[in-house]
Amino acid sequence: MGLNLNWFKYSSPATFYPLAGKMIPYFAGLAVVLTVIGLYLGFFVAPTDFKQGEGYRIIFIHVPAAWMSMLIYVVMAVYAGVGLVFNTRLSSLMAYALAPTGAMFTFLALWTGALWGKPMWGTWWVWDARLTSELILLFLYIGFMSLRAAIDDPRRAARASGLLAIVGVINVPIIYKSVEWWNTLHQGATVTISSGTSMESTMLTAMAVMVFAFWMYTIAVVLVRVRCEMLEAEQHTDWVADAVREGK
Repeated sequence: MGLNLNWFKYSSPATFYPLAGKMIPYFAGLAVVLTVIGLYLGFFVAPTDFKQGEGYRIIFIHVPAAWMSMLIYVVMAVYAGVGLVFNTRLSSLMAYALAPTGAMFTFLALWTGALWGKPMWGTWWVWDARLTSELILLFLYIGFMSLRAAIDDPRRAARASGLLAIVGVINVPIIYKSVEWWNTLHQGATVTISSGTSMESTMLTAMAVMVFAFWMYTIAVVLVRVRCEMLEAEQHTDWVADAVREGK
């Protein structure tokens, strides 16, 4: 005996739209709660770093934002790939809905990195391998959104932007491994799977909480955005008329 769920039915916008509407408040609430907890732990509970002083605390925003910028791109590319292979409308819409949030986190990582780099390196920006590859990631997000918006036919737009997303995935391991492959000013990974972490437990907890907070925020925002995309893409269908009339 087991759960006999037809997961394929949720690939239909008519089925996914109300489900997404029910999930949004929960993910949004989790995002708010986790953000408050993470910022409190990072800015008020975690000890002062003996080398960088209080200025290091920006890592509790910078590092989770950088991680999310890469993770979202990979998820976006997977959705784009599924859309290309199985020709599923929802997958393409999810990929497009993820792009603005991924671009936002990439910009946030670059901006907080500059704020961190000024006191640490004495400059706002250097053409460091990791910074440069992260900047390329921002251009990939912008290129994906621009290409999607430049093509009028939705299917052609989904195919073209999907191919760009898949090709651009090669940049993600380059970002992650850049500090190992090249001589770079950027410090190496603080947390690794092979060697664990040298961070104090409160610092690590605060960072982990912020990562989950950003992920909950991403899910909530993407669900809102994909619902809007569904309404626009299928505005002449009966289910959209019913959803609007019922206020779902």
